[in-house]
Amino acid sequence: MGKKYVYFFGKGKADGNGKMKDLLGGKGAGLAEMSRSGVPVPPGFTITTEVCNYFYENKKKLPKDFKAQFDQSIKKLEGAMKKKFGSTEDPLLVSVRSGAKFSMPGMMDTILNLGLNDKAVEGLAAKTGNTRFAWDAYRRFIQMYGNVVMGIEKNVFEHILEAKKESKGVKNDTDLDTDDLKQIVDKYKAAYKEKTGEDFPQDPYVQLCGARDAVFKSWMNDRAIHYRKMNKIPDDLGTGVNVQAMVFGNMGSDSGTGVGFTRNPSTGDKMFYGEYLTNAQGEDVVAGVRTPKPINELEKEMPGVYNQLRGITSRLEKHYKDVQDFEFTIEKNNLYMLQTRNGKRTAQAAIKIATQMVKENLISKEEALMRLQPEQIDQLLHPVIDTNEKLNVIAKGLPASPGAAVGQAVFTADEAVEKAKNGPVLLVRTETCPDDIHGMEVAKGILTARGGMTSHAAVVARGMGTPCVAGCEAIKVNETAKKFEVKGKTYNEGDWVTIDGSTGNVIDGKVKTIEPEISGEFGVFMKWADAIRRLGVRANADIPRDAKKALEFGAQGIGLCRTEHMFFAEERLPFMQQMILAENEQERRKALDKLFPFQKEDFKGLLKEMKGYGVTIRTLDPPLHEFLPKTREEAQELSNKIGIPADKIWAKSHELHEFNPMLGHRGCRLGITYPELTEMQAKAIIAAACELAKEGIKVIPEIMIPLVGSVAELKDQKAVVVKIADETMKEYGVKVKYMVGTMIEVPRGAVTADEIAREAEFFSFGTNDLTQMGFGFSRDDAGKFIKIYVDKKIMKADPFQTLDQDGIGQLVKIAVEKGKKARKDIKLGICGEHGGDPDSVKFCHRVGLNYVSCSPFRVPIARLAAAQAVIEGKRAKKKNGKAK
Repeated sequence: MGKKYVYFFGKGKADGNGKMKDLLGGKGAGLAEMSRSGVPVPPGFTITTEVCNYFYENKKKLPKDFKAQFDQSIKKLEGAMKKKFGSTEDPLLVSVRSGAKFSMPGMMDTILNLGLNDKAVEGLAAKTGNTRFAWDAYRRFIQMYGNVVMGIEKNVFEHILEAKKESKGVKNDTDLDTDDLKQIVDKYKAAYKEKTGEDFPQDPYVQLCGARDAVFKSWMNDRAIHYRKMNKIPDDLGTGVNVQAMVFGNMGSDSGTGVGFTRNPSTGDKMFYGEYLTNAQGEDVVAGVRTPKPINELEKEMPGVYNQLRGITSRLEKHYKDVQDFEFTIEKNNLYMLQTRNGKRTAQAAIKIATQMVKENLISKEEALMRLQPEQIDQLLHPVIDTNEKLNVIAKGLPASPGAAVGQAVFTADEAVEKAKNGPVLLVRTETCPDDIHGMEVAKGILTARGGMTSHAAVVARGMGTPCVAGCEAIKVNETAKKFEVKGKTYNEGDWVTIDGSTGNVIDGKVKTIEPEISGEFGVFMKWADAIRRLGVRANADIPRDAKKALEFGAQGIGLCRTEHMFFAEERLPFMQQMILAENEQERRKALDKLFPFQKEDFKGLLKEMKGYGVTIRTLDPPLHEFLPKTREEAQELSNKIGIPADKIWAKSHELHEFNPMLGHRGCRLGITYPELTEMQAKAIIAAACELAKEGIKVIPEIMIPLVGSVAELKDQKAVVVKIADETMKEYGVKVKYMVGTMIEVPRGAVTADEIAREAEFFSFGTNDLTQMGFGFSRDDAGKFIKIYVDKKIMKADPFQTLDQDGIGQLVKIAVEKGKKARKDIKLGICGEHGGDPDSVKFCHRVGLNYVSCSPFRVPIARLAAAQAVIEGKRAKKKNGKAK
């Protein structure tokens, strides 16, 4: 016998089972499992996902052995129902539904009542003694087939139906009589012919083949492709097709249809949740044609059916050990289950349900931790848009930092600070740069026209927990004129705009948002994660406020403190600029002496806040021109403040300008050129540690030298740090333990990690730069083509969001192995944005890093991902053991 392409189910038996989701899809596997367990399920058959994949691999043809199995299954269904498919007297009618492994909104809509034609509708009317029901079923079928299979817009049919109701002066479909429905059918068929150029098909077999192929075609529709990309679902899974005998909820007041959940999918409360309609078919509930009733009212209307439904769904929840999302139909007081699947739920509900089910001994703690996607935790930490709001989405950018923000548009950082005193502002920029930091700090949200997921705006916004939409190229920003344009409309300073940093949507006007609630169950859930994970989780934080937030979210130290952000503060920037403009070392030291007390207090605040956890402080990284004026006007303003001629300032700005600053005079190269810079920072760190140690506060400063590509560079800078540390500790009369390490972010640094490890006590992988240099992509410009690369499947994902494990990941792996070989106790971490990406966190666990570091608001996400990495490792080991 050849390959099996069609699996039958019903009447207490099934060819498949609930574990066959890959082959039968979620819906098909659910129907097979329910049939096997004696649940009343209308019989039918599932065409496998393999047929869908064959269909696409063979120019939309079907396998050679398929037709015989398909025809045989129709015969088997006829036998089970004691009706004939294609009969005009007592026709067997079927529904056709799609069903992929994962529930996917946007896949093909259901087709009901397939098998009806001009003659069969009369036979159905005679057989049931209900003429109105038969013609209602026929008009629904024409509408669904026309829309779903032939692509005729729904409103073509809706317009005909509404016009008839209006002419009769009635509100509901149920108020139309048989003659009305017959007239509607005639008009539907005329509209079908006008739109397709052919008559509505009268042969039920032709109808069934058309519906089957439409399911396969829907696998590659734009909505389905977009949904899969968003949820990282592979394109090659394919969809199953479920053909099932019809049961009718529209046969009168003793019939109905509904959908429900075994627990509340919004809050997680343990309650029977759902809605239903009497005398209706399935799509009426979903489409909102009539207002459904809460499911508990069914207990009054049909108590027997209600109790049976409660019993079956409770049994299904215990069987699947998860919340069930179910569909049912009641035909003349007989209950039929049409679907059960694990229900989609909010993050809040997922945590509540998982913790409840552990208490109920339904699932283990490990299983509970696998019930939530780490990214979903974002929903618990940021405001979200009220789902009841109607949105006017004007543009879409990159979802750079989650949460919803509403504010009045402002176009400069200074305006943001000024206007924020009177109400919420949204900072709109072509792109942000480090000297926008004061405006970014006060803005409720940030919107940029350029830049990617690791652009300045994105990285800083995530660190602050501020919603951000970046790289929104549809908007044209004019900062000078204080306006942006999109789709022919102009938004001026002061106009209200909403952004959703979780989706990338930019929305016109003020939209209502909802503040998240963090429940006690969340704390319990995260404790379970912490007990299982091996990987430490730190935070990227530059100021005590962020450090405090990181601790609240469970961080175990700071993995990256970017010292350059400290220099942009209003009272410090002039000193930094004086240092850059100085003509000799003596003048530079003079300016650095003024910066020293600020730096010392910064580090003191951070070290104190972290209560004995490690704090990794990176010495100055960005090129110096970033601190100087960008225009002549700004040069004049600075001249007025610091007394250096504007022409001299402007000339220096030009002199320091670089064609490719990301590969230019930055990182350790600055410290090697100007050792006094490293000296001042090292002294500030060690002095802060000494002062706290004298107060009896435990501190662990870790001094990190950035952009090291050779051991000689690190040796040079380490010698400066050690010399200054010894002098400073002697001066304070106190010894503090400190470490010197480096960022591995230059590919050469990764491949010579064994040499570097002889000098470095720790490595922290700066995967933003490592990705940039490894690919040869500029991270701020790559947004222009990376989307195209992902769409064309040249790349699986944006490598600045999810670590490229096959390429950049291998550089990390090489560095880990070489580093450990040279120094057994070397501490290994990651501080690029990938430290908060769940897939990347799991990779870090597998290659043996000690910790990941990410923005404070992503700390809980990393904690859960690290726990899941342990559980997945155990499961893989178990699976491989069984395979052997």
